[in-house]
Amino acid sequence: MRILLIEDNLQFARSVANALVQTGHRPTCVTRGADALKQHRDADLVLLDLLLPDCDNLDVLRKLRQVTDIPVLLLTAVDDWQMAVRALRLGADDYLVKPVRQAELLARIEAVARRSRIRSEPPPRTVLAADVEIDLAARRVTAGGSQIVLTGMEFRLLAALAGRHGLAVSREQLMDEVWGGADPARARALGVHMTSLRKKLDRPGLITTIHGYGYRLEG
Repeated sequence: MRILLIEDNLQFARSVANALVQTGHRPTCVTRGADALKQHRDADLVLLDLLLPDCDNLDVLRKLRQVTDIPVLLLTAVDDWQMAVRALRLGADDYLVKPVRQAELLARIEAVARRSRIRSEPPPRTVLAADVEIDLAARRVTAGGSQIVLTGMEFRLLAALAGRHGLAVSREQLMDEVWGGADPARARALGVHMTSLRKKLDRPGLITTIHGYGYRLEG
């Protein structure tokens, strides 16, 4: 697996990275929480130290969970059960207190990855929402049998919603998938493209706005 390790203790990071390489994984080591938000798309799993110099405790985990469901295993020197509970409730998949035996760390990584694979399902080729058919592979959309011509940006937005048909998708997730980052400056552009998409589909209620959160594809 491609594993992103966010850890500012370089000696510990080298030790973990060596263990990962020896077991066939491909680690990338960074020292700042901001790097996790930039590089998570190139990883299959994240190992995250909670005490980083550029951010507060669980802030990176919270921001990651706004944009991705990637497995996150937390590493921390703070043996605090209340912190562990908060982290798990925020979406961490596991929580380990340093020092940790390498064999246990590798076993936890394998267990988290296994659970993630079980949860994951192959994405559908075609999604049907009411009378709107979205062919994700062919990048073709029809409504009532008539083809709808969308811009590349509009199709990517619709595809992101279709991939989670019936589920709420946050604005941050949409921006991350469409633009490669959840930049607040893109929020206005997201609204403009969503308005245009809805107008072209001409199906009131098909894309529901969840105020304060994001959108959901109905039907």
